[in-house]
Amino acid sequence: MSTAGDERPAAEGAVAAGNGNAELANNVGAEGQEPQQQQPQNQPTRMESFFAMTKSLILRALIIYFVSSFFRKPQTNAGEDKSVANAGPKITAWNYFENGTDFDLHVWLSEEPDVVNFQQKANLLWLQEDLTYGDWSSGPTKDGIYSHNLQIKASQHLMNNGSVYLHAFVTRSGESPDPKSPNYARSGHMGHQQHQLNKFKKLRVNRNYNLLASEKEKLEHELKHANLKDQIVSHWHPNLTVNLVVDQTNWAQGSVPPPLDEYVKFVDGGKTYLPILFVNDYWNLQREYLPINQTTPELELHLTFQPLGMFKWQLYAAKQMKNKWAGNMLGDIMAAGAVEETDEDQDSLKETLLDTNIYLLGITVAVSILHSVFELLAFKNDIQFWNNRKSLEGLSVRSVFFAVFQSLIILLYVLDNETNFMIRISCFVGLGIEVWKIHKVVDINYNHDQKILGVFPRISFNDKGSYSESSTKEYDRLAFKYLGWACFPLLVCYFIYSLIYNEHKGWYSFVLNMLYSYLLTFGFILMTPQLFINYKMKSVAHMPWRMMTYKFLNTFIDDIFAFVIKMPTMYRLGCFRDDIIFFVFLYQRWQYRVDLKRVNEFGFSGEMEEQAAAGASGAKSLPLEGQADANGAAIEAAVPTIKKTAAQKKQD
Repeated sequence: MSTAGDERPAAEGAVAAGNGNAELANNVGAEGQEPQQQQPQNQPTRMESFFAMTKSLILRALIIYFVSSFFRKPQTNAGEDKSVANAGPKITAWNYFENGTDFDLHVWLSEEPDVVNFQQKANLLWLQEDLTYGDWSSGPTKDGIYSHNLQIKASQHLMNNGSVYLHAFVTRSGESPDPKSPNYARSGHMGHQQHQLNKFKKLRVNRNYNLLASEKEKLEHELKHANLKDQIVSHWHPNLTVNLVVDQTNWAQGSVPPPLDEYVKFVDGGKTYLPILFVNDYWNLQREYLPINQTTPELELHLTFQPLGMFKWQLYAAKQMKNKWAGNMLGDIMAAGAVEETDEDQDSLKETLLDTNIYLLGITVAVSILHSVFELLAFKNDIQFWNNRKSLEGLSVRSVFFAVFQSLIILLYVLDNETNFMIRISCFVGLGIEVWKIHKVVDINYNHDQKILGVFPRISFNDKGSYSESSTKEYDRLAFKYLGWACFPLLVCYFIYSLIYNEHKGWYSFVLNMLYSYLLTFGFILMTPQLFINYKMKSVAHMPWRMMTYKFLNTFIDDIFAFVIKMPTMYRLGCFRDDIIFFVFLYQRWQYRVDLKRVNEFGFSGEMEEQAAAGASGAKSLPLEGQADANGAAIEAAVPTIKKTAAQKKQD
């Protein structure tokens, strides 16, 4: 086997960039003046990111499936292929390459996505001859894999954000993809796939500064970043894999499911389909891409040829299909909110798949599904609890308003930072649920006579009777009073620390970052007022135990992964903060068990029911003639006499 062009740099003219992309950032990279990227923030470990992302992907997949079916555009392609496919009974096609067919691999470089200059031999990057279709045991490592390394000279166009394309061809042995060659492939039958080698990424300028800086320092910072803008820069990755799908499926023209239909090309009236080539860059990590500029006159390229099975090809093709979301309205919305953070998430997923034990990976996926199910059940039971609640005795109303404030801060924080569209939606829904709870815990009055700004009615809140007439209101006030004594000094200390040592975009971002970080660290304080109320009332009968059970299961799952996943010690200890609260709740449930003296929302207690039952059983032992009197006495003893007012008697 011969490998023409081994270790040979391509000519500079072969990589001249397309002019259509040159105007993106012509001055990027000159004299090494590149915009500064944002400072990296503390990121969770790979397994943490994979665990959290797996849960979100499960919910996202369901949403995408249902919404995509609603927004899917009807196919109106009325070309020849459709007419041929629908003209009669479907014809099953055969693969042009049968197993055992000898073929050659041709890899060319071009500045055009659809045109290859075969006359310029320097454009030929790799020629691998005498390959066999369906051979999985050839090559240097006896696994059917071949590799080729070379250096490409970057032209001025490419260094100024131009584009360069790779064209891969597979022909029968001895044939050529050049139409002007005497050995041109018979009837032009050959496999072909093109791929853009460079990738455009946005470099963001770090505009954060210390808010306590002097006016001179602020002016210097503004002058330094005055001419810097977020720019789109061409990037390069040195690794690329060319896959040849080894499969003999008898496809029928017009019946190939998407996205596979883009790669299966039919000839001879639908009786044959050409070999399927797939250019794969899925395992290229985003952080490994390097910007192309004046400091990169030569670019390294490692090409790999590898046969690929049908199942893996379907997975890779489905992964690339996500880019087509930009073709509908939902895709535009989602793409607007997910740019750079998606690359980091994808890197975490890829590294986890590569480095994690397969059994641990399977357990992680299974537990993530359970985690999502428990979250949905807790969400459902929380709404059901508040929707059916008649009395607020024993429940912390102030915690509901604090939860609204916490959800509002989280929503404003994710809106101020570039976060995923799905995260924004989940935060918005969470805030809506917390706001909905307000009308369940207080009476809301709208005064249309006294309007704010002459348009909006004045809103006032009044405590419900079951809350204000019991001791719950006083216990709730005391709980937040003691909580404030402990939390406000910590908040002030963190305020001073963040103001002195951290940089921020402005005062608004500083306040949001400070409050968000504080609430994230001390999020468990939201449940402490309820512990205090339970302690003072010596009862837990009013608690939503079903919802709390699901949350405790989720916390238990987080605790397990805190031991399994490699993470900082302080972060690992933070996973157990909620456990302390839950175990205190469990202790209170054991300590206060069933409170028979507590009056429910209907005005009865367990002692009344026991007394009524005891009176009824004692009446059975009396003589028949005195049974009625005994029953009446038992009922009078069990049920306390309620004095009615004159107005109530008149109403009766």
